[in-house]
Amino acid sequence: MRIGILTSGGDCPGLNAVIRGAVLKGTEINGQEFVGFRDGWRGVVNGDILPLERSNVRGIAKQGGTILGTSRTNPFEGNGGPERIQEMLDANGIDAIMAIGGEGTLAAAKRLTDAGLKIVGVPKTVDNDLDATDYTFGFDTAVEIATEAMDRLRTTGDSHSRCMVAEVMGRHVGWIALHSGMAAGAHAILIPEQKTSMDQVARWVQSAADRGRAPLVVVAEGFMPDHEDDAHSERGLDAFGRPRLGGIGERLAPMIEELTGIETRATTLGHIQRGGVPTAYDRVLATRLGMAASDIVNESAWGQMVALRGTEIVTVGFEEALGKLKVVPQHRYDEAAMLFG
Repeated sequence: MRIGILTSGGDCPGLNAVIRGAVLKGTEINGQEFVGFRDGWRGVVNGDILPLERSNVRGIAKQGGTILGTSRTNPFEGNGGPERIQEMLDANGIDAIMAIGGEGTLAAAKRLTDAGLKIVGVPKTVDNDLDATDYTFGFDTAVEIATEAMDRLRTTGDSHSRCMVAEVMGRHVGWIALHSGMAAGAHAILIPEQKTSMDQVARWVQSAADRGRAPLVVVAEGFMPDHEDDAHSERGLDAFGRPRLGGIGERLAPMIEELTGIETRATTLGHIQRGGVPTAYDRVLATRLGMAASDIVNESAWGQMVALRGTEIVTVGFEEALGKLKVVPQHRYDEAAMLFG
């Protein structure tokens, strides 16, 4: 069987380890052959492929990014659609697609599977917001990067007696903010799941300052103060119609300074959280997911994706992954909130 692998949506550490795991297990054990689609769904629509043999994936597990390239192309727009994609697969002798991506990628994969294409999935998102899997690769690396950045922000904040606001990724969930904020000893963690007033934020900041500390506030990009109904977005929509978030930290800093009188600076960590080498945990998880994805192709489990439950790799349907976001539960936030101020 000949399988085409794509990486779509935002890049994240661990993508190359998935590719390597799938190719090694597939070629050595399952008798499969692999090609890669360049730049995600764009390569699928255009038939832009490259060979993926063992020699092509040697040593890539420790590399960040993706050797295949990625994009946020919608495979149903332009020259896309299930009929056009099936024609491309037939012309290149490709029997099935392995789609590695997040919510948008897997939603497109489900629609194409419903139309008759043979697709399996591997979940990918630094946000850790897919409900069907306990953890996604890339999340651990993003948390490590964010935590290190906050450690550095605290030293410069201490030097100037400033309040430092660190904005992290996460879209509509606060997992990165929660984990990195707790690890860095933040005095306030602001996440989309918890509507919080600016007065409360100011009290936490003032309490830390009164104890002689330089306050650190961590905010997820999708956070909304209690007087607002929409997440801050000033960069339009992506290819799947979702708002591009970012900038809430810069908005909060002057509000905090006005309420407390404490000089406040904001730093948006942005894409640095998705770059660089993956942690050991993410390399292992990604490799296991890639190997398991090769297995479910052998089982013709179309419309299924691999996932982590506890320490075991399991198989779930695309619809289970897309049903709802995995949000931070109240008890997890309450644990962190005991450390605020």
